[in-house]
Amino acid sequence: MAAITPSLVKELRDRTGLGMMECKKALKEAEGDIETAIDNMRKASGLKAAKKSGRTAAEGIAVVKIADDNKSAIIVEVNSETDFAAREANFLGFANLVAEKAFETKQTDVAALMAGDLEKAREELVQKIGENISVRRIEYVEGDVVSAYTHGAKIAAVTVLTGGTPELAKDISMHIAASNPQFLNPEDVSEDVLEREKEVVRAQSEDSGKPAEIIEKMMVGRIKKFLAEISLTEQAFVKDPDVKIGQLAKKANATIESFIRFEVGEGIEVEVVDFAAEVAAAAAGV
Repeated sequence: MAAITPSLVKELRDRTGLGMMECKKALKEAEGDIETAIDNMRKASGLKAAKKSGRTAAEGIAVVKIADDNKSAIIVEVNSETDFAAREANFLGFANLVAEKAFETKQTDVAALMAGDLEKAREELVQKIGENISVRRIEYVEGDVVSAYTHGAKIAAVTVLTGGTPELAKDISMHIAASNPQFLNPEDVSEDVLEREKEVVRAQSEDSGKPAEIIEKMMVGRIKKFLAEISLTEQAFVKDPDVKIGQLAKKANATIESFIRFEVGEGIEVEVVDFAAEVAAAAAGV
């Protein structure tokens, strides 16, 4: 039986994408033969895919499909564990397959969409590339005019207009991708978001030592600026800062009805792993 060293465990992990302890166990069962360990892992493909499902997948791609008549669109986020896997041809093919199926069926429930052939394809892809793959979220929209913009593979935005043109909707989507507005209009800003900002501004203003009437004016100005910064219609258009997005739409006799923005991995808490410590822990248990 070959010695099961930390470097051998690391090599198996690098080649399979599995955890340190799982690799160590596989090597013990294979009596230190790394090729046998890999073969045994491949034979347990279904189990491997299931065990991988708990690993954090915060990289990936956002895919958009738009109808030929620009009346509807779907936006999908498909995740992988690493950016390297997100650029792999088989992963990209799977992500597009998911988006096409979602667009055809108008299905936004991930579990319902994946049931059957797509889930089988996902498990096969997990086995092939050695990473957890997951479909995180799907949004479908319809409207008078719908278009989108994708920045690389990581950020995608869709805009729905009444009136206007697909070109205008695409321009506004590009702005959304770049500026990340949180709300459509200032009046849409939720009360809790507004109150939190008021508390911050109030504390900062009171620390200034200025008279109460001046503080009140400062607060009004700061809150107005805050609302403009997070509201799409009040933001300065990235391609022409002298024009607000609301004005841009109005000039084209268009009304912005809604928008969606996906940024891959946003809101996912990624565990930071100290790989050196992990290797040391595995070595201590050998």
